[in-house]
Amino acid sequence: MADARFLLVRLSSLGDIIHALPAAAALRDTFPGARIDWIVERKWARLLEGNPDLNEIIPLDRTSAGGVVRTIQKLRTEKYTCAVDFQALYKSALLAFASGAPRRIGFESGYAREGPAALFYSDRLNPRGAHKVEHNLTLAERAGARKSAPRFPLAIRPEDDERVERELAAHGAGEFFVLNPGGGWRSKCWPAERYGELHGKLAGHYGMRGVVSFGPGEEDLARQVVDAAGDFPPLAIPLELGPLLALFRRAKFAVSADTGPLHLASALGTRTVGLFGPTDPSRNGPFSPQDITVRNPQFCVTTYRRGTTYSPDMLSITVDQVFRAVERRMEAAA
Repeated sequence: MADARFLLVRLSSLGDIIHALPAAAALRDTFPGARIDWIVERKWARLLEGNPDLNEIIPLDRTSAGGVVRTIQKLRTEKYTCAVDFQALYKSALLAFASGAPRRIGFESGYAREGPAALFYSDRLNPRGAHKVEHNLTLAERAGARKSAPRFPLAIRPEDDERVERELAAHGAGEFFVLNPGGGWRSKCWPAERYGELHGKLAGHYGMRGVVSFGPGEEDLARQVVDAAGDFPPLAIPLELGPLLALFRRAKFAVSADTGPLHLASALGTRTVGLFGPTDPSRNGPFSPQDITVRNPQFCVTTYRRGTTYSPDMLSITVDQVFRAVERRMEAAA
């Protein structure tokens, strides 16, 4: 099927794009001569740069109606034979439909976050498997992909690696670990004060300094972690997406709740400990079987409702629990 032309639709965000990478890889392994393009929001396009499984990355221009129209015109000129929508929202399903691809594969309405979006698909599926990676592979397999070992091709630019090296050297940091206190919903985050306390225990035990990972709008959160850490605080270095990839690849280990940087770290092969409360780690946890998740099921009710305060589920996780989980992860890697 060298004449097959696939459009992959996953517009955002960090963790969700990472979870769709193995689906693109499976399509490329099965159809080495096919055209495989991916449409993505411009802010996340860096994640796909240098991906050998893709022919073209199409940034979605949402700055104006004209930009959206030009993007759709671009899609239609490519004459895709199949569009695969991993996002299951109105906006993603409409783009798959507007591409003109005669075959449009997506999730059934009962699984889709915006159920009626499924009306725009020609093929609707309930996902197989437990994890989001497996769910996305369900769609790729309907498109004809064979099962293959999941891989996450994430390219790191030399200049991004050099930027991180300079930042670390400027602060006298050698080996380091990463703490990521942020997250899309407060209800699946762990308090900044506990990250600060955890840093003290980890830094003392491993003899290395931590780096706080944070995104735009999370500056105060990073400052709270630093303030709570006491006399030996972690570094808080603002980094764009490219250098962030380099930071996580260099880290000895990372601790994060269920949010994009957790999945980035795991995909890069960094030893990872994930903190989970309302969301299910079997569905949303680090994909590597070596990585560890911390969750107290007796306190947890699984929900994907976006709460605005710390949940009892996350508050039930103690600093000692997380410290012991890091020890187990480091021992397993030895």
